[in-house]
Amino acid sequence: MKEVKIEDKEKYLKEHYPFENIPNLRDQRRCIHCDRIFTIGDYKVFIDEDDEELIYCPYAPECDGTLIDWIPVDYDYK
Repeated sequence: MKEVKIEDKEKYLKEHYPFENIPNLRDQRRCIHCDRIFTIGDYKVFIDEDDEELIYCPYAPECDGTLIDWIPVDYDYK
């Protein structure tokens, strides 16, 4: 995977977030892959083997969680 540097993270998130209710960059989420809490604005973008850009957990590439793996901090998934 190759990391893509994003200049305007708010604009990028608005243009590429695949779900309704785009989170605020200051919102916090928990990644279910690495079980770490982070601020949305710290996300990273990588290009995968199919040349598709994906929004990843800020702890990528060590963590392979993407935005579909993020849950609200107060949600108990265990």
